[in-house]
Amino acid sequence: MLPHNLVLAAVRNALDEDLGLSGDITTNATVGADVRSKALLVARKPGVVSGLALAEAAFRELDPDCSFEVDIADGGTIVGGDTIARIGGNSRAILSAERVALNFMGRMCGIATLTRRYVDAIAGTGAKIVDTRKTTPGLRVFEKYAVRCGGGHNHRFGLFDAILIKDNHIVAAGGVAEAVRAAREAAGHMTKIEVEVDTLDQLDVVMREKVDCVLLDNMSPADLRSAVKTVAGRCLTEASGGVNLDTVKAIAATGVDLISVGALTHSAPVLDLGLDFVAPPKKSSAGAA
Repeated sequence: MLPHNLVLAAVRNALDEDLGLSGDITTNATVGADVRSKALLVARKPGVVSGLALAEAAFRELDPDCSFEVDIADGGTIVGGDTIARIGGNSRAILSAERVALNFMGRMCGIATLTRRYVDAIAGTGAKIVDTRKTTPGLRVFEKYAVRCGGGHNHRFGLFDAILIKDNHIVAAGGVAEAVRAAREAAGHMTKIEVEVDTLDQLDVVMREKVDCVLLDNMSPADLRSAVKTVAGRCLTEASGGVNLDTVKAIAATGVDLISVGALTHSAPVLDLGLDFVAPPKKSSAGAA
């Protein structure tokens, strides 16, 4: 579940951006204030659903009494033409919230859909697909939620919840061992420590220290296999760099525990969704002259 306070804050900011100081001048000029309508949130392309909470919040922010009935929940698979949700309420509110709802859901469904492709590509290997911090500023919690909808797993959420020692930290600290020892001394007993290495020699140094995970950066499948053998289950192994849908299966076959994919959040194409108003029934012409 997404935290409601974060959903509401994001939706309100997006609506404020779209409506500005004058509101939806097109809708307000063409649609009566008391008109009510029904609309369908529809998939135009196949994919995986994510972001329904934000879409619902967008419509309810402008019409608290609107109905929002879900046909296919987050994590569900859709094909073109599927109805994802049904909305009913004030027509002006539905029209004015439409783009905000579709923007959030299109982005999140796109991430969930791409994630599912990666997850399916390594099925049966034992490895897990994880995301990164390469997210849209201000939208990280929603994009990482979308990864989970697609069957992936979350890496750290920010700089605050785990220690990840990368190449620049190593240079600044004076070496791999020095960086790891300083981190271990500073970290609380609940804080995980991961170290990025890009050579097998660096890995040998790290394995003489106590770490929870090693990030094997831009290694060939052959080096990844050697790294997994060296680690021998003493900590988690994570492959990163050079990962795409053509290479991910071979990477997973090396025996690594995790495969981090920045593309899940920084390069996922938006999934094509639409909002279609349901035309009211035509009035009977019986008795007309």
